[in-house]
Amino acid sequence: MFNNFEFHNPEFLWLLLLIPLLAIWNFLTSKKDSAQLTMASTHAFLVKKSFVSKLKPLLYIFRLLALAFIIIGLARPRNVSISKKTKTNRGIDIVMAIDVSASMLAKDLKPNRLEALKRVATEFINKRPNDRIGIVVYAGESFTQTPITSDKSIVKRTISEIKWGQLEGGTAIGMGLGSAVNRLKESKAKSKVIILLTDGVNNAGFVDPKTATELAKGNNIKVYTIGIGTNGMAPFPWAKDPRTGQISFRNQQVEIDEDLLKHIAKETEGKYFRATDNTKLKAIYDEIDKLEKTKIEEFKYYNYTEKYRLCVFIAGIFLLLEFILKNTIFKSFI
Repeated sequence: MFNNFEFHNPEFLWLLLLIPLLAIWNFLTSKKDSAQLTMASTHAFLVKKSFVSKLKPLLYIFRLLALAFIIIGLARPRNVSISKKTKTNRGIDIVMAIDVSASMLAKDLKPNRLEALKRVATEFINKRPNDRIGIVVYAGESFTQTPITSDKSIVKRTISEIKWGQLEGGTAIGMGLGSAVNRLKESKAKSKVIILLTDGVNNAGFVDPKTATELAKGNNIKVYTIGIGTNGMAPFPWAKDPRTGQISFRNQQVEIDEDLLKHIAKETEGKYFRATDNTKLKAIYDEIDKLEKTKIEEFKYYNYTEKYRLCVFIAGIFLLLEFILKNTIFKSFI
């Protein structure tokens, strides 16, 4: 009840300190103000007079109570009910372009690069309830796995189903970026973002990465690029046993075209990141989440139910009682 109660002008409540002061003043001066009359006889009449005279302070009590309620009324007591409404005033469309070449099975991230990415990407999506997200996968060619959608369950299911071997071998960074741009170029969102992840160098496809970069720039698409892989050597997949399907690994030098990734990010006003382990990969997606935060406005609507009228009414009742009693029962004692 009191959680939604307030005084609009609480400073008037300080006047309530006058009430006990006036009560004390009245007590100290009441004898001087009382009329005294000595009568010779009529014992019964004196008893009646003594009893009624004892009730006379009620008049002043009623007056003080009326004053108290008038002061409370001046403080404007009221109940407040609050209704909230949120509005997303800036939507973001995001396409995640994911390298699914064989090298994404390298075990420098645990359990491997691809599985580590899938976990972090899913966490990232869970933090973007107000955005639309699409998935593009690429290796030697590119493919739109999921068009831009606001249905996060579809996007997360798509990510969980990504695996190596879906596409022709190689790393076609230009085609991956180009496919992502095609997904976004018709978007009406105020902010359009591509998160491009790769662990190698552009060695396949017929779209030059720098041409795809110009397309992104021309469509006002910001590209965050991520190079995934440790510094130095890492266990890469080497051969697959056709009978058992078992993949053998051997240590190999990690090669990432960082200059290209930095160029793409710089030209599109994005940012380049290097993920050398699981912790760093997660931190990168957390940073992108902060950099591209959807702005949400919250509107609060306040409804007030004024209670000062009730206070004035109660004060009027006490004043009326004082007036009636003063001019009836206590009339002969005033």
